Amino acid sequence: MADRPRALFAMSPEHLNQLFPEPLMRRLTAVLDIDPALVAERFDDPAAAAVLADAEVIVSSWGSPRVDGTVLEKAPRLRAVLHAAGSVKSLVGADAWDRGVAVSSSGSANALPVAEYTVAAILMAGKGIFNLREDFRAKRGFTLGLVHDDVGNFGRVVGLIGASAIGRRVIELLRPFDLDILLADPYVDEAEAARLGVGLVGLDELVARSHVVSVHAPDLPETRHLIDAPRLAAMRDGTVVVNTARGRLVDTDALTAELLTGRLSAVIDVTHPEPLPADSPLFDLPNVFLTPHVAGSQGNELARMGLYMVEEAERLAADEPLRHRVDPGLLSRLA
Repeated sequence: MADRPRALFAMSPEHLNQLFPEPLMRRLTAVLDIDPALVAERFDDPAAAAVLADAEVIVSSWGSPRVDGTVLEKAPRLRAVLHAAGSVKSLVGADAWDRGVAVSSSGSANALPVAEYTVAAILMAGKGIFNLREDFRAKRGFTLGLVHDDVGNFGRVVGLIGASAIGRRVIELLRPFDLDILLADPYVDEAEAARLGVGLVGLDELVARSHVVSVHAPDLPETRHLIDAPRLAAMRDGTVVVNTARGRLVDTDALTAELLTGRLSAVIDVTHPEPLPADSPLFDLPNVFLTPHVAGSQGNELARMGLYMVEEAERLAADEPLRHRVDPGLLSRLA
């Protein structure tokens, strides 16, 4: 294709082949004039700067340098940033938005594995895995056919905090199950909640009624410690807190204090600080399932993020609208 737009990779080089394995790279190079051997970690690198002068597209991911006014001066033809990762808030400067550079993100692709992890956590929490696992471990046996009280997912109340892309995917994945889904989100009205098939409630009501509370709000100054000591205290005994969003949304000290009593349980993929100090009791508590920030795309899931941007590049080359274009007007509400 003789008129392929000139493009430049900008990311940490170790991610390139994970995001764009050979079949995807073939598709990408068919529509963009881009050199897989040149991956910019700095835009002032001479080789990168030479390409940037003619580049219409930057294909970025984790580790990309910031696209700001200084870069735009060196890239007068730049018209699109295709970000094969999630948030673009720290990547794209105001000058790029002002110029009208189209910015697309694979955030919706990364939402899928996070939602899958969350749904698995919710369903296993409903089965009472914490107490049952510890009881089984202690006894090294069990009574076949014994029915355990106070567990099960029939009619369980699940409270979701935030109708983000991940929160909405969780709602969708939970539809086949006999659960009662509550949602707290200041940007969702009753009509939209009805379309989603959830009960819209305030945050305080949600934490008081739910058997499982799952956090999906963005990490913003106003959401810091959204789940604090009073809201943790308001949760019913046995509530399971699931956090796959960001650690700052939950007061770690307050949550730790509640977990130490054994009154609550938690599935935690993100913490603040991250990682936790080595002496944190969360590593050893039997009512805590702690994972190292892995709910998002891992392993072969990175190729899905690359696929989303390959498809965007194909749309760009065909002069079609970008499907995953970021609306700068919504940035203040995004993580």
